Amino acid sequence: MKKLLLGAFVALLPLTGFTATVLGIQAGAGTWNHDPSGDITASVSGTGTSADLKDDLQLGKKSEGYAYIVIEHPVPLIPNLKFVNTKLSSSGSGTATTSFQFNGTTYSTATNLTTSLKLDQTDTILYYEILDNDVVSFDIGLNAKTISGKAAVNTDSATFSETIPMLYAAAEIGLPAGFTLAAEMSNISAAGNTISDITTKVTYTTDFMLGVEAGIRSQNYTIDVDSVKASMKFSGLFVGAYFKF
Repeated sequence: MKKLLLGAFVALLPLTGFTATVLGIQAGAGTWNHDPSGDITASVSGTGTSADLKDDLQLGKKSEGYAYIVIEHPVPLIPNLKFVNTKLSSSGSGTATTSFQFNGTTYSTATNLTTSLKLDQTDTILYYEILDNDVVSFDIGLNAKTISGKAAVNTDSATFSETIPMLYAAAEIGLPAGFTLAAEMSNISAAGNTISDITTKVTYTTDFMLGVEAGIRSQNYTIDVDSVKASMKFSGLFVGAYFKF
């Protein structure tokens, strides 16, 4: 899969005549209110049953921060860079609604639980501007998404860490008075793992390099990494601010 993505990246090189003509830097940060759904299994020696993130693990909505920096330049063939750090975690407490096995321990119905889930992420995105004018822009490239994950139920926990190569694309439509509509997507499906990270947003940039953004971000995971299998979704509204230099 890594060789396939590398080949796709190399195939983009002839298109780099449309790269940015000036050096540009954008740095931003904000908060994302994500709501988890789905299920997770942590197994020992291949045994384990799934636990529902809401009904069994009692996980709920949480607002957490994100930050990013974008560097675009006029040098042909060298890709532009976007670096994104996203905090994603949730915790809960309550009683199990069904019986499930997590990391070798069986939790029966009505068992008191204290739970947590973490999927902190770092995205390193290399991309080319295929189209860039005052009305429409379109970018395509590769995203190396590094995930640091941990799921815990009472005293049992399972951790995993993985760097996943993903295809990346972004588009932006300019609107009057400094507004834009934008969408961004990273996606991969290989070896039984499917991950997508999709953002749609509205931005407004002032004449003083300061801007604001608001939209919806949705992440979907179907993964089998180390001892963890999961089918999870995190979705919700985000708001943020940025500077463009």
